[in-house]
Amino acid sequence: MKPAGIILAAGLSNRMGCDKATLAFRGSTFLNHLIGLLAPRVEPLVVVLGHNAESIQATIRPDSRVTVAVNPNFEQGMLSSLQAGIRALPAGTEAALFTLVDLPAVGGTTVDCLLQAFHTGNQLLTIPRCAGRRGHPVIARREILGEIAALPVAGSPKTVIRAHRPETAFADVDDEGIFRDVDAPEDYEMLVREP
Repeated sequence: MKPAGIILAAGLSNRMGCDKATLAFRGSTFLNHLIGLLAPRVEPLVVVLGHNAESIQATIRPDSRVTVAVNPNFEQGMLSSLQAGIRALPAGTEAALFTLVDLPAVGGTTVDCLLQAFHTGNQLLTIPRCAGRRGHPVIARREILGEIAALPVAGSPKTVIRAHRPETAFADVDDEGIFRDVDAPEDYEMLVREP
């Protein structure tokens, strides 16, 4: 069973000054790179847009296997976008992998390692870990998705994730891309300077 996938790309990108989803990366854009990474590994793949949704959607490769969900409440924060992504999943979805568009440097072998850890156990959450630090993507089973979907506007997915630490499997990887978010122009400059 492949989990579903959710890429969160709805934010304002205030610190960056432009839409992070459309930033150039490895011959593509942040969003299309992540779509290419995840589309063969998840089913279905939902991209959640909000700010500048139409212009960002126009940059998605037309042959990609993507469902776009638009979060009209994107200014309420990341939780509202994750909830929009969960609502867009087919009924009966057993699990979903979710990540943020500003974490484009995660490797394919890392995602494979995460999926392997997910498939070898019955844990509610599977999270990658590098040098003791946790990151993204996160795989959550139906129970967790339901709890996140039911959170109030002021809530945080971290509350649910922390509450289920005993039911969490960690996939240890050598990949700082799992927590290397690109929020500001200086972060992006560092990212693109690397080989």
